[in-house]
Amino acid sequence: MLIQLAEDLPAYFYDVFVTRFDFWLVFGIVAQLVFGSRFILQWLASERAGRSVMPLSFWFLSILGGLMTLVYGFVRKEPVIIIGQGLSTGIYLRNLALIFRERRKTRQAGR
Repeated sequence: MLIQLAEDLPAYFYDVFVTRFDFWLVFGIVAQLVFGSRFILQWLASERAGRSVMPLSFWFLSILGGLMTLVYGFVRKEPVIIIGQGLSTGIYLRNLALIFRERRKTRQAGR
């Protein structure tokens, strides 16, 4: 079984990454890279601050990567991606709304 899996693996990867290679595969990979880069950004910001922080740009990368992945899901007709990224992107937008509302309240209180 394990030997058969090892023999089939190159054919599987060839099918996934070569046979199906098109613009949308590249778009999906770029979307995933944008989405994943938010964690690198958050890690670097936390290292600089010496504590765990969530920079505002984390949420912008989340929205951009989430929307790109959502488009990919619609084009590829992938319901798991559509549901996951649709809900997640709504949460990212809500977080930004809460952040901006808090900043506005802080500015108004400081006047």
